This record gives sequence, C-alpha cells and structure tokens, in this order.
Amino acid sequence: MVELGCWPGGWLQVASAAVGPEGRVVGVDLAELDPLPNENVIAFQADLADSGVAERLVAALGGFAHVVLSDAAPKLTGVRATDRAREEALLEAIEALLPALLAPGGGLALKLLESPEARAVAARLARRFASARTVRLRATRQGSSEKYLVARDFSG
Repeated sequence: MVELGCWPGGWLQVASAAVGPEGRVVGVDLAELDPLPNENVIAFQADLADSGVAERLVAALGGFAHVVLSDAAPKLTGVRATDRAREEALLEAIEALLPALLAPGGGLALKLLESPEARAVAARLARRFASARTVRLRATRQGSSEKYLVARDFSG
C-alpha cells in the first residue's frame, strides 16, 4: 500500500494495521515525518512532482501497490485562484504517478477539494477504473469542500 501525502502519519498507522505484519506500507510527503514504531512502514520526504518518486516508492514497496491512498492537500492561501491552481497541480502529479505505482486491478482513495479543476481530474481518473465514485465522509467538518474519489479495479 502507498500513501501520497502521508504527514502526520495517521493513515500510515491505519494502513499498517490493515496490511498486517507481512504487508508493507510506503508513504511520501513534502514534510518530514517523525519515525513510526510500525516495522512494516517506510516513509520518506519528497515532492510528488519530482522525477524518480514513483521508482522510489515501488522499490521501497517491493513491487506495484495494490492500493494508493492520498490525503495530500496543497497549502492553502485563501486566494481562490492560487488554491485551485495548487490543488490541480497536486492532483495532476498524482494522476501522473498512478500508472507507475498502481498494479492493474488496484484501488485508489484520493482526497479532492471541490472545484471545477478537481472534478476534471477526478473524471479523467475515474475512466481508468472499472468503478469510481466521489464520497463525502461523515467526519468531514461542516463547510469543508473535502471529498474523496474512491475507485476500484485500475486498468492502467
């Protein structure tokens, strides 16, 4: 399992428990992550748009991921145009990584911040999976534009 945007590490811990002691979870984030006690978790610091990130993730995982999680979000400025451009660039970086990371038949859970740009990237991504839907978690605070694209059976 791979987590893109893994800081502060909560999803890594949940993923670690989900894959069990025989599984492996690899995370990457711009922010440095404090070491986790989970022996089956590897995390490193990098920009998702950097060349070589997919290769580092696959090497650390020992093969393609069966699941890619992403709770990544851009640093928001409060300036709508800037924030939307940052969100779009982040989603496009994730979109570019998927073919090099995710095994055929794999799944995706991807955070989206509601905008026309995010909807366009989500629509493109959805076409690469047998099933995809956008969900809003009950735990999402009122007024937040946060949603998740949940997709299964990656076709490549």
